[in-house]
Amino acid sequence: MRAPVSVVIPTLNEQVALPVCLGALFEGVSAGMIREVIVADGGSRDRTLEIAEDAGAEVVSCAASRGGQLRAGAAKAQGEWLLFVHADTVLSGGWSAAVEGHLKHMDVAGYFALRFEKGGLAGRFVAGWANLRSRWFGLPYGDQGLLISRQLYEKLGGFADIPLMEDVAMARQLGRLRLARLDVRASTSPRKYQAQGWLRRGGRNIWTLLRYLVGVSPETLAAVYRRQ
Repeated sequence: MRAPVSVVIPTLNEQVALPVCLGALFEGVSAGMIREVIVADGGSRDRTLEIAEDAGAEVVSCAASRGGQLRAGAAKAQGEWLLFVHADTVLSGGWSAAVEGHLKHMDVAGYFALRFEKGGLAGRFVAGWANLRSRWFGLPYGDQGLLISRQLYEKLGGFADIPLMEDVAMARQLGRLRLARLDVRASTSPRKYQAQGWLRRGGRNIWTLLRYLVGVSPETLAAVYRRQ
């Protein structure tokens, strides 16, 4: 029996973060869970592709658009289940057992509990809000990962090919009742929060989400996001 899970990782100049992300995934290979790892790259100019290939991942090159990269990676994947993780996300030990336990729920997608590698009280507060937002409103972000059966993914039409908010768009299609938090921590890098300030970055994320929910296009939001 072939391993059931294809992992898809979108990248753009992730030579620092990607090795740690990939290292955590080897547990799934040893457990017979991971069929393949696909790195969907948006035009990296550093050593990202070299690192991915050295680790045995399949590389798919496409335009730099988070939604489009996820979509391209999924199109290449052959597994019955798809696990989408960001390049700066590190899954906690024992994640493969939690994933295996979820595989009987074909019509429910799974996500992970967010935490920051560092950040102290501010990091715990932001992660706590993200986990409450996911549970109360059914809106996990991409840095919390997404485990979804191919059957359900294709039924929903896959990730939208948009530069921003592709994770929220998918979560809204799924709805709160088709999302379940798995007992796994997804540790992510706090570098953007530390560079911009925790309050500023957190407030900016909430404002971007609200604008998207009232109908501002992802393209407009992405343009503002890049300028900031």
